[in-house]
Amino acid sequence: MGSSEIPPVNKDPKGLLEKVRYFALDLDGTVYLGPKWIPGAMDFLSLIRDRGRRYYFLTNNSSRDPEAVRDKLENMGLRTCLSEVITSGQATILYLKRYFPGKSVYLLGNPLLTKQFLSEGIDLREINEDAEVAVAGFDTTLDYDKMKHLCDLVRAGKPYIMTHPDINCPVDDGFLPDTGAILAFVKASAGREPDCVIGKPNQYMNEYLMTRIEGDTGVRPAPSEIAVIGDRLYTDIASAVKGGFVSILVLSGETSLSDLSSPDNPWMPDLIYESVADIAIPGLDS
Repeated sequence: MGSSEIPPVNKDPKGLLEKVRYFALDLDGTVYLGPKWIPGAMDFLSLIRDRGRRYYFLTNNSSRDPEAVRDKLENMGLRTCLSEVITSGQATILYLKRYFPGKSVYLLGNPLLTKQFLSEGIDLREINEDAEVAVAGFDTTLDYDKMKHLCDLVRAGKPYIMTHPDINCPVDDGFLPDTGAILAFVKASAGREPDCVIGKPNQYMNEYLMTRIEGDTGVRPAPSEIAVIGDRLYTDIASAVKGGFVSILVLSGETSLSDLSSPDNPWMPDLIYESVADIAIPGLDS
């Protein structure tokens, strides 16, 4: 999917949405900003279900575990199942279990991410303790000692994994520096890029999404049956293009229409909408 031309806004001229059965929605900047819904977002979620489709919340934000995401959505008035929440933290844990089983880990993360890792049996080490693997997440409790220890481990050549690459996290009053900003700090100090970045737009996250859908439905979905909706070109849209999914950009968060025409932008969405409220989902064709 994807093309070099900027598609028309709020239109689906090729009927791509007719085949979509599963919508993977980003959260920050896509369905809400901070504590507030994007206007019309709840109606769009209801429309997905009314049309016989499924939705998942696919977030790179590793500062929240699935329970925290569910609780926030329910506090905002949307009843949500944990099975509908997919985070970069979950995908990172699976990656560690698969490629670094039993290895000790230093995690740059807040208490929610730390709790998630511990509950899955990851052997976490504290600051100034040696660890076999270094993992950096979106740490909203960041301090200098944590950053120093991460840089020390990276400088020592330990495997270095990042939960996701987002530079900023949209909130209702602007942006918060995200893990991409932490990456820049570590690179400047320790001289290394991460060995692996898990979240969107990387294939680890796409594969985790496909696995979760297959687990829910018992059927491996075709890429054309999945639409990824988000507000960032370099994560949401890039992830969809790499996975062969339908890529839908919404202009309610980080990306503006002018960003699409930048010579530095390699990622063109299949569809563009002002917000999720403008997405029309056709009835099932089978």
